[in-house]
Parts: sequence; C-alpha cells; structure tokens
Amino acid sequence: MTRKNRLFDIVQILRDGRLHRATDLAARLGVSVRTIWRDMATLADSGLPVEGARGIGYQMREPTTLPPMALTRDEFEALRLGVALAAGAEDPTLSRAAASLRAKIGAVAPARAQDPGSDSFVFASEEAARAAPHLALIRRAIRDHLTLRLTYRGGEAQRVRPLHLDYWGKVWTLTGWAEKFHDFRVFRVDLVTGLTHDGGAFLPEPGKTVDDYLATLSPA
Repeated sequence: MTRKNRLFDIVQILRDGRLHRATDLAARLGVSVRTIWRDMATLADSGLPVEGARGIGYQMREPTTLPPMALTRDEFEALRLGVALAAGAEDPTLSRAAASLRAKIGAVAPARAQDPGSDSFVFASEEAARAAPHLALIRRAIRDHLTLRLTYRGGEAQRVRPLHLDYWGKVWTLTGWAEKFHDFRVFRVDLVTGLTHDGGAFLPEPGKTVDDYLATLSPA
C-alpha cells in the first residue's frame, strides 16, 4: 500500500468520530505503530481536525468534506482569487487556513488549470488595513453568536449582535442587529474605534437574523 492510499484509508476510518488506538490502526493497515504516529502528524499538519496523542488514541472531529464537483476555468479562477485574498488577510487564523486550502487545491488541480500568476494580485487598501485588527473577533462572534460592544466613528459604545461580514474589494462591512436602535445596522469595520466581547451571547430570533435583513432589501 502506498503512503497516499494509507493516509486516505486512515481518514476514512477516523470519519466515524470515535477514538482509535495507534496499535489498532497499525494492525489493521499492516504497518508499525511508529508509522501511524508519523501519518497522524502529517494529517494534522495538512489542516484536518485530527486530535489525540501517543498512548491515548486519535479521532477526527467535525471533518468537512465536499462531494466531487466540476468547475469551469472561470469558476476555478474565482476560487483561487478568493483563497489568495484570504491568505493575504491580517487575521492569522484565516491566513493560515487559506494557505492550507491553497496547497490542497494545487495538489488536485489539473495542470491546465494552474496559473502561476493568478495568486499575484495584491488585495490591500488603507481601509482594509484599519479593519484587520477587528476581523478575528468579529468572525468568532458571528460563528459563536456572541454580542459585541462596538464604538463607531468615536461615538458612544453600543451592543450589537453581529450577523454577517462582507468584503467589498476595499472595505469590510459588518451587518448586525443594533440593540440601541432596535434595528439592523451596517458598519464599516475600518470606522470602528472600539470593539470587545461584552460577555453576552444570543440565539437567532425571528426578525433579527441576516435573512430578515436581506428581506428588507428586496423590492416590495
């Protein structure tokens, strides 16, 4: 069995979410325990959510897999440019994830789709640079439904439920439910002068979700 095939088989085994001992995996795949240790390190370094340690066992939590799909050249280029944008972000978590994703895409993309110059675009602006320090907290707050204490344009701090983050090629905007106004508000992130997690959390409520906001933009 080639190492590539063995790594594939290990991923399939770990997809059940249960804890697997290295000795059991080694016996099942016909290799040494030391080989399994090296394979687990390789999988973890590739960005897969593999957790565990020697003497305890290994498992994979919440793996994200996509079904096979065919992309046109334009669609593939859009994907590469999006990844390049994320890789250049000043959010280190997002940047590392994008770099890992770019390597995975490059490993499976056909040669004719590779374009050495397509990642050379520079996505930068003064507005994006000013927004960068806030992006990691905003992304986490949107994902975990955390309320934020936000100061905008130097005004008074207000409590906001963050709902959606957009990048417009120059500026980042945050769509949220502003409890002070009992309404939706869109904030330019580069104009946010103060941002902290206030210790609160929220659950999605009818009338206060990003879908509800988008509905207000639809013509009557």
